[in-house]
Amino acid sequence: MRAMRVHELSDDIGSIELVEADLPPPGEGEVRLRLKACSINFPDLLMIQGKYQFKPDLPFSPGMEGSGIVTELGPGVDNVSVGDEVVAGLRIGGFAEEVNAAAAACRPIPKGMDFVKAAAYPAAYLTAYVALVVRGNLQPGETLLVHGSTGGVGLAAVDVGKLLGATVIATSASDEKLKTVKDRGADHVLNVTKGFREKVKELTGGKGADVIYDPVGGDVFDESVRCIAWNGRLLIIGFTSGRIPSVPVNMPLIKGFSVVGVRAGEHGRRDPEAGKENIQAIDNWASEGKIDPYVCATFPLERAVDAMRMLQDRQAVGKVVLTMNEDK
Repeated sequence: MRAMRVHELSDDIGSIELVEADLPPPGEGEVRLRLKACSINFPDLLMIQGKYQFKPDLPFSPGMEGSGIVTELGPGVDNVSVGDEVVAGLRIGGFAEEVNAAAAACRPIPKGMDFVKAAAYPAAYLTAYVALVVRGNLQPGETLLVHGSTGGVGLAAVDVGKLLGATVIATSASDEKLKTVKDRGADHVLNVTKGFREKVKELTGGKGADVIYDPVGGDVFDESVRCIAWNGRLLIIGFTSGRIPSVPVNMPLIKGFSVVGVRAGEHGRRDPEAGKENIQAIDNWASEGKIDPYVCATFPLERAVDAMRMLQDRQAVGKVVLTMNEDK
C-alpha cells in the first residue's frame, strides 16, 4: 500500500514522504480498513513537528480520523463485518491507503453521508459537542462567541451552537471566509483584526458572551476576557495563534467566569461510557441530517502536503479531506 510517512520530526511539514509500506494483519480487536477518505486536522501538523501532546513513535503516518471499507477482521471482533462501510477514530495512520483500526473505534457511516463527509465530521463535531454541551453547559437563549469560526472545529461549534438554541457570534480574520460562516447560520460575524470586545458588548446589551469557544488563544483570548458575561464559560480548545495566553486570576474572580479546558478525546478515554454517549449523540445528529460538515477541498493522498498547507496558511474554510482508493 501507499502511505505518507514521517521519518523524522521537522518544523517543515513538507518533510513527510510518500512510500510503499507493508501493513501487518489486524491484531486482537482490530480490523483492516481500505480507506476512502481521511480528514486533515491541525494536530496532524503538530505531530509532524513534534509539538503535539501525543507523540507517536517514528516512523508514523498522521491521520486522526477516516472512513473506508472493512476488508479483514482480527481475532475477537464481532461488532463489524467484512464489507461494512465505517467511520473510524484513528489518532494516527489515516494518511495511507490501508490501516489497522480498533474495531471499537469503528461505527457505521451515518445515513446519507458519503465517505468524504463521513471522514470530516467526527473530531470537529465531537469537540464542539463536548465543549458546548458537556463542559460549557450552553443553554437555549444564551450568547455563544465562536473564535476561529472558519476552521473545522470552529464551524462545527457554530452549527452545534445553533442546534442548541444559542445566539451565535462568529469571528475570523477574513471577511471573505466569514461569508460562508454567515451562510451556515451564524447570527453575527466579526473580523477580529478590527477588534471585537466592544462589538460583542454592543450585540449583547452590555452583558458580554455567556460562552466563548476559543481554539485560537493569544491576543484573541486576552480580548475575550474583556467581553465575557458574569457566570460565563471561556472554553479553551487550542492555540492555533501559536501563543499560549495566561489570565490574571483577579479577572475570573471579579467577573465570576470560569476558564474551562476541553479535550474531547481525553474526556472519552478517561470516562469511556460518557465518551460513547457523546459519540452517539453526534452520530444521531448526523444520521438525522442535523449536522452537515462543510468540506472546502479534497486532495489525493499524494498531495497531502498541499492539503496540510491549506490549514497552515489559513486558507481553508471548514474541513480539508484526503481521498484514496477511488478506483477500488
